Order: sequence, then structure tokens, then C-alpha cells
Amino acid sequence: MDVDRTLVRVVQTCHGFPSQWNAWTVSGRYLYLRYRHGEGSVEWHRGSDDADDTPETWNAGLSGLLVEWDDGTGGGDIDFEHFLAAAGLALAPDAVVA
Repeated sequence: MDVDRTLVRVVQTCHGFPSQWNAWTVSGRYLYLRYRHGEGSVEWHRGSDDADDTPETWNAGLSGLLVEWDDGTGGGDIDFEHFLAAAGLALAPDAVVA
């Protein structure tokens, strides 16, 4: 599945170990961004409040893993700009980041 990688809204949900964010793309898809122990990941889902959007639905093609990486540092926090670069994501010019 081709998932849009341009973010229009981002909310940081954890500032430390781990660093994590909820994000929405230009096309309205919800992404869960996480970085812990030097490992980053981006999961895509139908929506952040879909009650039936669980790991079990991933096999049905309704959610999945967009990208993951290990930077070898074992770190627990990362600034958002570095996360975007490592994940291959971009902010839209009018994006709201909170």
C-alpha cells in the first residue's frame, strides 16, 4: 500500500523514553511514530480512534508497518527533525506541530 508521507498535524504524546507522536497525513491517514532503544518505527492505521483497528486487523490490510530502523545508539529520545529524516517523512508547509 502506498502511504502518504507528508504530515499536516503532529502531536507529541511522549517526550522522553520513548519519544512518540501521533500524526496525520495530507490524505487523512493516522500514523503512530515511535523511537525507543535506538529503534524507530512508523505504523499506519485507519484512524487513531477506530476501536477495531488492532494488530489483528493488520493482516486484513487495514494497518501496518510503514518503516522501521535501528540507529545503533540504544537511545530513548530523538528530536522530531531527526525522526522525520530517518523515517523519510516530511512536514507540509502549513503543518501544525504540538
